[in-house]
Amino acid sequence: VGHCHPDIVKAAHEQNQLLNTNSRYLHDNLVDYAERLSKTLPKKLCVFYFLNSGSEANDLALRLARQYTKHKDVIVLDHAYHGHLTSLIDISPYKFRNLEGQKEWVHVAPVPDTYRGLYREDHEDSVTAYANEVKNIIEHAHKRGRKIAAFFVESLPSVGGQIIPPAGYFQKVAEHVHKAGGVFVADEIQVGFGRVGKHFWAFQLQGEDFIPDIVTMGKPIGNGHPLACVATTKEIAEAFAATGVEYFNTFGGNPVSCAIGLAVLDVIEKEHLQAHATEVGNFLMKILKEQQIKHPIIGDVRGCGLFIGVDLIKDQAA
Repeated sequence: VGHCHPDIVKAAHEQNQLLNTNSRYLHDNLVDYAERLSKTLPKKLCVFYFLNSGSEANDLALRLARQYTKHKDVIVLDHAYHGHLTSLIDISPYKFRNLEGQKEWVHVAPVPDTYRGLYREDHEDSVTAYANEVKNIIEHAHKRGRKIAAFFVESLPSVGGQIIPPAGYFQKVAEHVHKAGGVFVADEIQVGFGRVGKHFWAFQLQGEDFIPDIVTMGKPIGNGHPLACVATTKEIAEAFAATGVEYFNTFGGNPVSCAIGLAVLDVIEKEHLQAHATEVGNFLMKILKEQQIKHPIIGDVRGCGLFIGVDLIKDQAA
């Protein structure tokens, strides 16, 4: 919502003057904030865990998925990045290929890129073709005696090249993953909170019928303040709680963080930032496409709201 936004500064300052404590102490701000966030999400996603960073959020999502499914393996997209913790480097091809390599419990699916990918715009059914790549991975894993805990994906792959997955891809993938006993994790850390303009969450671009099992949030949630969140279903949360090992995060969901989170939601609403993202994004797409006509080096212009990619190329035919 902007550097040093006065409403955010004020919310942090006022709460700092009253109380900031660890999250073992109950405080209304945490409940109020969870309720506000819940109004932006499908009703099924009704349990919230608050943390300090997107990496913490994705690590917890991994723990939730494994506890709920009793499985270990994870499917991710090629070039993906999900965080800097050891557990997340392991599921980030963008990182692990330059480090220790791919673990046996990690499976990498092709990015659903209809411009540069395996199945392009001229393919008769790229959605099914890309989803079948995930299905094939699952089948191959099962033959090796492995079981899938989760499919982890950024709702719009960012490090992978600002990719807009074709509509319907998530639904088909979720069908295969659920059939295998796994869960679908939507990483909204870079693309959530109205960035795509027409929706508050990027996974909603896939259609109203699609609901992830777990959603992770970070970055814009606190406008730069260390705040993050995992939203999930009651069933997954109950399976996690059944271990008897409660989830505790000393400062996750502290009163100041939640005051800031509430202020961010207020500003997004008050200043119509979703509509702004749509308007500015449409303007950028228009002028970039005009440049594409003039310059052969621009192979593709794609985007939604303020998530935009310009693909620079050497050969139009390649």
